[in-house]
Amino acid sequence: MAKVIVGASMSLDGYVSGPENSGFDQLFRWYNSGDIEITTTNPELSFRLTETSAAYVRGQIEDTAALVVGRGVFDTTGGWGGLHPLGSPVVVLTHQVPEGWEREGKNFIFVTEGIEAAVARASELAGDKIVGVAAGTIGSQALAAGLVDELWVDLVPVVLGGGTPYFQSLGTTPVDGPFSVEQGIGVTHLKYRVAK
Repeated sequence: MAKVIVGASMSLDGYVSGPENSGFDQLFRWYNSGDIEITTTNPELSFRLTETSAAYVRGQIEDTAALVVGRGVFDTTGGWGGLHPLGSPVVVLTHQVPEGWEREGKNFIFVTEGIEAAVARASELAGDKIVGVAAGTIGSQALAAGLVDELWVDLVPVVLGGGTPYFQSLGTTPVDGPFSVEQGIGVTHLKYRVAK
């Protein structure tokens, strides 16, 4: 059975992007803070990480078998040029399949029936590996629906002052931890379990 993780780089004031989709240069600076190169499926995108962050990212790449994102992330990234850098299939929760894309293609699956259907489809694809869910609106919907097993926060020492929060419109959700704390350069990797 798949484990469902919500994860993202987050500023000290709780944002995964700044005002008007800004701040990514600051939130992702840690991806180039070391000497160990990690390559992705995109030959133009690689990371240079510290030993701690490299082990952390390698684990994510090896263990993540499907992703769930919203239409906003999909559109902002331009659909990652047709293939996500992790190489995992991406389930996109949307109201309408974008023009020029198939409802269920090789790398992208568009789900219009809600967060439960999106996570269920991603879980089918992931088997007993990890389903990574984007923080923000989609992650908050999954958490509120009781679908999330763990929260992973890459805490970055920057204050963005506004933008898209890691969590949106939540009630109370019991969380245990952190059960893992790893200190990189310019980032602290935190993992929490969601109490069921």
